[in-house]
Amino acid sequence: MGDVTVLGAGAAGLAVAAQLKARGVDCVVLERGPGVATSWRGRYDRLHLHTIRSLSGLPGFPIPKQYGRWVSRDDLVRYLEAYTERFGIDVRTGTTVVGVKPSADRWSLRLEDGSEQSTKTLIVAIGYLHTPALPQWPGRESWTGTMIHSAEYRNPEPFRGQNVLVVGPGNSGSEIASDLAEGGAASVSLAIRTPPHIVRRETAGWPAQMNGLLLGRLPEPLFNTMAATMARVEMPDLRPYGIDRPSEGLKTRLRTHRYVPVQDVGIVRDVVAGRVRPVAAVQAFTETSVLLADGTALQPDTVIAATGYGTGLHDLFDDPSLFDETGVPRVHGGPPARPGLFFMGYDVTLGGMLRQVAIESRLVARTIQEARS
Repeated sequence: MGDVTVLGAGAAGLAVAAQLKARGVDCVVLERGPGVATSWRGRYDRLHLHTIRSLSGLPGFPIPKQYGRWVSRDDLVRYLEAYTERFGIDVRTGTTVVGVKPSADRWSLRLEDGSEQSTKTLIVAIGYLHTPALPQWPGRESWTGTMIHSAEYRNPEPFRGQNVLVVGPGNSGSEIASDLAEGGAASVSLAIRTPPHIVRRETAGWPAQMNGLLLGRLPEPLFNTMAATMARVEMPDLRPYGIDRPSEGLKTRLRTHRYVPVQDVGIVRDVVAGRVRPVAAVQAFTETSVLLADGTALQPDTVIAATGYGTGLHDLFDDPSLFDETGVPRVHGGPPARPGLFFMGYDVTLGGMLRQVAIESRLVARTIQEARS
């Protein structure tokens, strides 16, 4: 294998590969899926970016204007395919790396087929939304209904006429709940453990992303106060409908839990109209019921767990000191975590994931170029 290897042909991996090539550094990109943007291809049908097109393009090639302000899932996949072709990125699809370990002054990669390859420099860009996480609720194994993770959800058609419980009021959970309500589910409940911060995706044409960029450097207490004030002005009081106001400030939650607010693309309307019913957090399961934290129980046909993802990095590396307790690399986004080892795409910001990986791709590529000169 060459001197530089990138794991993952998503936005982060493609961006850093293009930046390396622009600096005269050849690399190969290993991708476990059948094509680039595998994780995006698997998301639900109605998904659009929550960041505007003009601030979501990767370095050297903007997203085409015909894709509109809020780029759809399918158009983003088309863009990443075009990006790969434009920069002639060497992507090796169907290549799954199952283990990484240092070997002399190189990194040894163990592949799923049992073979091993090595590389001088390794850039891990598989993303923090890598491995679906399903909580070990008591009694989950006895549940006789259907349970899926939100990663498996595509559209509401299979759930038409069903009573569905969506667990988790993040962006995916909220949007899936609205999708189900609009798509013919008999009833939709949304289980909430921690009340979400909800913002309008845009106000009079001004996107929420710009608020994050312009105000993100403010001191945490001031930002928290401003965000709470804006929420009270922009959003109806949802407490009568079962959604309390958050007790922890938005920027504090971003720092401590890598949390971004829910962008309202229909959930507020559907909660107020009664099409989505907020309920208490899930505590446990019986054969036929879901037991909630307030002592009530539901009997849904299907449970969709929008309960987040793990990075999958603990399974890839033998060195646990590389990662914090959540599996996120302790050093990422620019400097090497170890000599010849880089992680990128793990920084959650209010400015948007794609904008952030574009920034990180330049930093990582420059660091590698300078080390070779």
